[in-house]
Amino acid sequence: MSGLPAIVDGLRGDWRDRASAENRLLPQSRISGPMPWVIGIMIGLTVVATASGLALRNTARAASADVSGGVTVQIVHGAPAERDRQARAALGVLGKTPGVGSVRLVPQQELDALVEPWLGTRAGDDVNDLPVPALIDLRLEGNADPARVEALRARLRPVAPAARVDAQASWLAPVFEAIAALQWLAGGLIALLAFATIATVLLASRNALGNHRSTIEIVHMLGATDAQIARIFQRSMAVDAAAGGIGGLLLGVAVTGLLGSQFAALGSGMMTAGGLGALDWLTICCIPVGGVLLAVLTARLSVLGALRRML
Repeated sequence: MSGLPAIVDGLRGDWRDRASAENRLLPQSRISGPMPWVIGIMIGLTVVATASGLALRNTARAASADVSGGVTVQIVHGAPAERDRQARAALGVLGKTPGVGSVRLVPQQELDALVEPWLGTRAGDDVNDLPVPALIDLRLEGNADPARVEALRARLRPVAPAARVDAQASWLAPVFEAIAALQWLAGGLIALLAFATIATVLLASRNALGNHRSTIEIVHMLGATDAQIARIFQRSMAVDAAAGGIGGLLLGVAVTGLLGSQFAALGSGMMTAGGLGALDWLTICCIPVGGVLLAVLTARLSVLGALRRML
């Protein structure tokens, strides 16, 4: 209460000197207090969650666009000679089919590279002795919907009865479902972090009001309105949130860059396609601004509500 006369004299002399009034009413050092650090951690986690959700969205979009018109034809036959004959016949029919953009028989070298990690083939092994189907990579003009896939099966059945026709998108359906689930998880985490930020600001605002209750009562009797008192608290909260937001953004960007480099080292096409674009980074940079606005609005509403009950 030793600073109370100075507060009263300052507010009575000139209410326009709001910054001075704020420093007298809220003497706690902002950067050394816990609020900027708490908000910084919240913003950092939100940045990482948002970046992860955006990267997953980009990955799903790129993969979906890449396989939307893709069809794989497998010629599954135990006799290598008959398998090769049906593969050549199917290749000829598919090359004359309307709506087919490109068709390619996958070379034996590529098949050997595909099965080597699973079957352990080595130089000198007779791959023809292994039950490896012949593969035809097919690209349609447009999406490979079930009706078009069934039409391809009907055209191939007379010349290649051992052919199995599958849309590539159907193979990746579980992957797309998992990516969608992870996106929902990232969104839920962002919502929880926003709720935690609101709860933290509420507790800090009510604690500050309780510590300065006597001062606030006297200032209020001198003519200060609830809005003027709330403005002091929300300005202090804005400074704390801005300091924490900048630190949290730098921390989140650093973690995001580290994770991105780790996934890029995998050399996967899907991981490369999941990189963040300019608009994604702009969205991430707006997170601290949203955090500051959320903290200021929460502080204002909580202080006004508490003042109505207090005074």
